[in-house]
Amino acid sequence: MIEQPEETSTERLSNQNNTNLRQKSYPNYKLKLDERAEWQFSNSELEHFEVFYAQQGRNEKIACMYVKASKNPKYTILFSHGNAADLGLMSSFYLGLGNKVNCNVFGYDYSGYGMSSGKASEKSLYTNIEVAWNELRRRYDVQANKVILYGQSIGTVPTVDLASKYDFAGIILHSPLTSGLRLAFPNTRRTWFFDAFPNIDKVPKIDSPVLVIHGTEDEVIDISHGQAIHSLCRNPVPPLWVEGAGHNDIELFREYLERVKKFINSDIAPVQNTNS
Repeated sequence: MIEQPEETSTERLSNQNNTNLRQKSYPNYKLKLDERAEWQFSNSELEHFEVFYAQQGRNEKIACMYVKASKNPKYTILFSHGNAADLGLMSSFYLGLGNKVNCNVFGYDYSGYGMSSGKASEKSLYTNIEVAWNELRRRYDVQANKVILYGQSIGTVPTVDLASKYDFAGIILHSPLTSGLRLAFPNTRRTWFFDAFPNIDKVPKIDSPVLVIHGTEDEVIDISHGQAIHSLCRNPVPPLWVEGAGHNDIELFREYLERVKKFINSDIAPVQNTNS
């Protein structure tokens, strides 16, 4: 049992000492939610989850979650969550989203978050998503043209970085920031050498279709960040500005799911068909 009584995540990983029957054998774990969780999965729902650790360097491990939400998925969503979250908190959302958009979902915790070891830093964010992407390819044989990168809030930082290096089926940027300095000082007009999270400089390098989603009443990252990111995309699709939505409630608005479905079923589907 991998369990730390003092930690606050609702997720638990329990080693079962057996292997997954794939091309290679990997340690198999089970997702467990303790009594503090606001939801409890049924046994049948738990069968949708595969959880494991990915090795990062010599001494660090990154907690990963693969949600088999669809028997015949159109894509796999590689999801980078927001700051105040971890896999335990996101697991219910991953399953629900995957079911509704007919996609499997691969999530991971950043260094120092949830059950992942190490310390959080800008550099570790970029390393974490590279490790997650490599695990998705290695374990599940999923190719880039069948992957949608989804970044939420701080999760847009590793998402944009990876998307600027490789081509994927599509990119979803949910409440993105332009850069750390611009977030703290909105009148900043250039990227200084000490500026963290410079999404604004990397977004123009992304060739994949990009959907930007932002709430008009976002109290954490002003919608002007999302608008700036959208304006710099090489291959943008019509954005979604959710009227009245804040930073943490966009998913509760009906138009959110409708727009994500359209992106998957219409906006990027023609591109995939052309290249196939």
